[in-house]
Amino acid sequence: MFKFWGSQEQEQARPQDVNPAQSWYPPSLVTSATPSSSTSSSHSLQRPIERTLSPSPAEAAAIITLLKDKSADDLRKLLSDKDAYHQFLLSLDQVKIQNNIRDELCKETLQLARENLEKEPRIMELRNQCRIIRTTELAAAQEKLNELEKQKEELLRSCSPASLLQSLQEAMNKTEEESEAFHRQFLRKEIDPGAFVQNYKKLRATYHKRALIHLAAKASPTG
Repeated sequence: MFKFWGSQEQEQARPQDVNPAQSWYPPSLVTSATPSSSTSSSHSLQRPIERTLSPSPAEAAAIITLLKDKSADDLRKLLSDKDAYHQFLLSLDQVKIQNNIRDELCKETLQLARENLEKEPRIMELRNQCRIIRTTELAAAQEKLNELEKQKEELLRSCSPASLLQSLQEAMNKTEEESEAFHRQFLRKEIDPGAFVQNYKKLRATYHKRALIHLAAKASPTG
């Protein structure tokens, strides 16, 4: 197995020397690590590390360098002693970096959680204020808005061309009725001629003025 590392003593320290019952690895993993040659043995022992850490070629070379300097007993201990394996794993620079990043993220998460908890009373207060506004001030404002909308619709209807023409026609009819009634009073001699002429002339002038405006409005493109 360790012929790749250039040591005759380590070459004899093969995985089959480890009793599967004494290893913390799964039996299938220890059995699959038994080599048919020194070359296949080195690849079999590297396989668990590669599958677990997925290191880059440079990182794998650094790990091999660390394993290269260990004795056969140390290598056997890594296979059979889970605590020893974990200690070796935690001593790797890549693992240290990942653990530091994890610790920093945990600290930041805890800090954010504390800040959120500190803001909770203020959030509850704002929610209560929003609820009050929604149930009181908002309801009153909505009612006022609806009233203004109705007034706007009524104003738009009253200012429409058709509505203005209708109002002008009604005013013409009213002036016509007033002048006719005034004329009947004159025929019954209920009004003296001087007052009749003055008032009747004024009513008829108003009627004809409104009639001309009505005619012009109907003839215009917007009428």
